[in-house]
Amino acid sequence: MTDRLAHFTSSLRERTTLLKLAGVPALISQPEGEGPTPLLLWLHGRTANKELDAARYLRLIRAGIAVCAIDLPGHGEREDLDLHDPAALPDLLRLGLAEVDEVLAALREGRWSKQLRADRMAMGGMSAGGMITLRRLCDPHHFRCAHVESTAGDFQAAAGSPQDRWIAARMNGLDPALHLAGWAPLPLLALHSERDALAPVAGIRRFVERLRDHYHRRGADPELARLHTWPETGAPLEHAGFGRVAGESRKLMLAFLGEHLRLD
Repeated sequence: MTDRLAHFTSSLRERTTLLKLAGVPALISQPEGEGPTPLLLWLHGRTANKELDAARYLRLIRAGIAVCAIDLPGHGEREDLDLHDPAALPDLLRLGLAEVDEVLAALREGRWSKQLRADRMAMGGMSAGGMITLRRLCDPHHFRCAHVESTAGDFQAAAGSPQDRWIAARMNGLDPALHLAGWAPLPLLALHSERDALAPVAGIRRFVERLRDHYHRRGADPELARLHTWPETGAPLEHAGFGRVAGESRKLMLAFLGEHLRLD
């Protein structure tokens, strides 16, 4: 047992492998039984790490979905506190986005190609990880669906304070809302607190509105893009973990992934 997995339940720890994919620290948790299985590629938020979300991973593997979670640049096993600073968010997103395809390529090689279903993959993330997810989906990909939490897809709409507006101005090349022309319609579920103090709900609400309009213009069903919010959750800053509705949020995630990954 490694110290990084000490807080995992024994059943999750036994199904989890720590490794590096294209040099990126990662963990893969797999369901019991013979593969290959569907997969969620999951990205955590700023100041967190890939091991943080053990309860999510346990629910996923119990539902028959493998999860690959990676440390964002400067986080977890490669901690660099400079990249934890809110002002460094543009750099964090840019570096993280550049690694996604390298990680995916590594997953398709060797043992993982036989244990994971490349044709049944979802991508998702929380906060900064959700921002990277939404920007990555603006370019060609093979994901079936996506799930994000407490994040933003329209950075200008999310910018409230002068510092936020300054950061947003540095992220035009990373702002998903400015790159929707390349977004191929797919099912998206976004979860959020209406009172989120770090990622104002306007940043995801405006994005989903724009995305639904994009789907309509592309001849796709706008209902494929869904935003579910709670008036308040009791989570710290209404941002981390959804507090007393955490169980409900995970049920929504599992139902969504189960539907669109077509689990048997």
